Amino acid sequence: MLLPFSGGVDALLLLIIAMVLDACIGDSGLLRRFLPGPVDLVSRLVAMLDRRLNRIDRSDAVRQARGALVALLLLLLGGLIGFCLSVLVRTLPAGGVLELLIVTRCLTLRLPWGALGRTVAALEGGNAEAARQAVGPLTDRQLWSLDDHGTVRAGVEGVARALTHGVVAPSLFYALFGLAGLLGWAAIDGTARVIGHHAGRYRHFGATARRLSSLIALPPALLSTLVVLLAALFVPRADLVRGMSDMKTGRGHPMGTDALPIAAFAGVLGLSVAGPRREGDRTIKEPWLGSGRARAVPRDLRAAMALYATATLIAAGLIVGAGLLAVG
Repeated sequence: MLLPFSGGVDALLLLIIAMVLDACIGDSGLLRRFLPGPVDLVSRLVAMLDRRLNRIDRSDAVRQARGALVALLLLLLGGLIGFCLSVLVRTLPAGGVLELLIVTRCLTLRLPWGALGRTVAALEGGNAEAARQAVGPLTDRQLWSLDDHGTVRAGVEGVARALTHGVVAPSLFYALFGLAGLLGWAAIDGTARVIGHHAGRYRHFGATARRLSSLIALPPALLSTLVVLLAALFVPRADLVRGMSDMKTGRGHPMGTDALPIAAFAGVLGLSVAGPRREGDRTIKEPWLGSGRARAVPRDLRAAMALYATATLIAAGLIVGAGLLAVG
């Protein structure tokens, strides 16, 4: 059976309600402004700690030790807060509402869908600058350097990554471990977003965050890959066989565990994403993910939206079904 603090069938029902709520209103600007999600709150805290602790006048060893302390403490703190909340919500008259609110703010189903929709509309309307701004929430690329093909590729990469980090991972860890697992995931995901990069000042300070994120994100990444391949069966012109074949391009990729679902996503759509590129005065020498066209076009984003929506539905079904079997 599930762990005692996972909530059992009630938690699975609440998860479905949270998914529906986020799918309806999750990209509301007012909601994000006045009720930021746990990942956003952690990211703000980590950014502050980065400014205070990751100073260039310290040795690499000191910066790595400080970064390890930040990552481990925030992971433990997230899990502890989640566990305490899981106990608290069961003693409050409206505890279920509070838990539903927390779970909903940890999911990001609607945001990638809305971002892709606005990107497609801008590209089809011939407004390249608006398209670059629209795809911004899905990528950490330097937007000004993207041409139309690069904007589409960034959108495909971003929505594939969002499937793992905003849908599958929070749903999986909540279904298995309740609020403790959910907020523990939010803590390490928010930490890795800020300092989990290989380049520049984060190479040493973010080393532990990268390792923890890669380890913890592996099961969701594998599940995301599975649901992308299953979704290909229901999306017109999606190529399941090519998606399975292109998974090999994600092995050993600098993107880490994210590379596998992104490679499958790109392969199903017949695209190549990531790859070598220039960002400002830097040249990024990165292998391609997928073996299809690099000259992606707006209709590829429409296919990506269909694939994302279908994969999200399948992921929800698999997670809830597995949870019900575990309860039984």
